[in-house]
Amino acid sequence: MGLFDKIKGEFIDVIEWTDSSPNTLVYRFHRHNNEIKNGAELTVREGQTAIFIDEGQLADVFGPGMHTLETENLPILSTLRGWKHGFESPFKAEIYFVNMRQFTDQKWGTKNPVTMRDPEFGPVRVRAFGTYAIRVSDPGKFLTEIVGTDGHFTTEDVTDQVRNVLVARFSDAMASSGIPVLDMAANYDELAVKLADHVSADMDGYGIELRTLLVENISLPPAVEEALDKRTSMGVIGDLDKYTKFQTAEAIGDIANNPGGGGAAGAGMGAGMGFAMGNQMAQSMTPSTPAPQGEGTAPPPIPQDPKYFAAIDGQQAGPFNAIAIKAHIADGSVTKETLV
Repeated sequence: MGLFDKIKGEFIDVIEWTDSSPNTLVYRFHRHNNEIKNGAELTVREGQTAIFIDEGQLADVFGPGMHTLETENLPILSTLRGWKHGFESPFKAEIYFVNMRQFTDQKWGTKNPVTMRDPEFGPVRVRAFGTYAIRVSDPGKFLTEIVGTDGHFTTEDVTDQVRNVLVARFSDAMASSGIPVLDMAANYDELAVKLADHVSADMDGYGIELRTLLVENISLPPAVEEALDKRTSMGVIGDLDKYTKFQTAEAIGDIANNPGGGGAAGAGMGAGMGFAMGNQMAQSMTPSTPAPQGEGTAPPPIPQDPKYFAAIDGQQAGPFNAIAIKAHIADGSVTKETLV
């Protein structure tokens, strides 16, 4: 390498950064031991900010555009360097490019359940997760408070801190919202707004702006969700007494259609269930009469063995006692369609 190439390599006359990565927040321009030439061209693209650092002190900040590095364009650095009447020689300074665009689809979530007091269920533990978008709002503060001297700072270097702040403020936002657990799914947007308000002061201290915050899901422990599913099922069933009678009638029909499957025991069980259902229906149709008051009230009659009539082959048959009706169920002459 000739002398001219050696001298040329020691001076930097073009300073720019082309961002090719999806997650870089701050990039330090590779100057090494080279000096920046007086009158060098600085190119700052849209969505970028260039910051000059002189011996650890924040100096000049440049927005998008093409800048010629002269005394007039470097007022703070000129003051720090003592360039009162301009400078002609090369100089050394660290240059950081800060990415000012939004970084979307950042994940947050609670590692452990958060305990809250619900007006309906009492103390409950909930988990939550969602997404957010951030951008650097104050590049100087972000560089001094978060980045430091890191030459390549990415979103992964700051998302853990943002996630911790979101989780820490989540319980406060939930408590102040006053929204019951069962109504949270319809109020995710309101919760997100409250959570964003709670973390705005923390983000301002880092020089970061929380552009979008979404609450995608709030879940309860599996035991509580199982209890809610049972409660929902009961609501769908409606009248439990009618549902029990329906289930009993279905079971009698299944046993009658398969008399050999359960043998005598199956037939007996079906008959027993039929008797129980018949007694329930009879009781529901019999009007209740008040018992006589005073002395001399007669004791209730001794229960008798019930008798049953059935429509068999289009004719009324009976009466049958329990043993006889069981036999008819077993041989298939009495089925779930038979009027008894």
